[in-house]
Amino acid sequence: MIKKALVLISALAMLVSGTLFTASAQDEPTPAQRAAGAAETRQSVFKLLYFNLIPIAGMAQGAPFDAELAEKNARNIAALAPMIPDLFSAMDTRDFDVETEALDVIWEDSAGFAEKAQALFEGANAFAEVAAGGDMAATLGAFRGLGGSCGNCHDDFRVDND
Repeated sequence: MIKKALVLISALAMLVSGTLFTASAQDEPTPAQRAAGAAETRQSVFKLLYFNLIPIAGMAQGAPFDAELAEKNARNIAALAPMIPDLFSAMDTRDFDVETEALDVIWEDSAGFAEKAQALFEGANAFAEVAAGGDMAATLGAFRGLGGSCGNCHDDFRVDND
């Protein structure tokens, strides 16, 4: 019985190690695959930004006010904002057929793009500080600064879909 168990364990170990070796021996992704992955990653971060901004925008448009949610979401936005320039500098995808709303100027003016991301970071943190106070009027009044930092970047670095 013990011999059968050892044989079974040995066979399983060989199967697992063979699978791992095969997985590690796969070809590197092509430049086009890397570009598609880079664009997908960028879009995922922007979806997270949007996910966090929508409840705050809803409050500014009359949805029930929740200071804790506004603060938490603004802090999430602030955490994501510094990633934005890194996501674009990691790979210039202009020469690839990827779905994107990014304008070429992102790579041509990376310093200006980084400044817009920094403004989003600062705007989100400033909004979060006001929201932490719990005052609805002050918090909703501060929303313009946060929303403006989003819009200012879109004006210069994103395809105008509006």
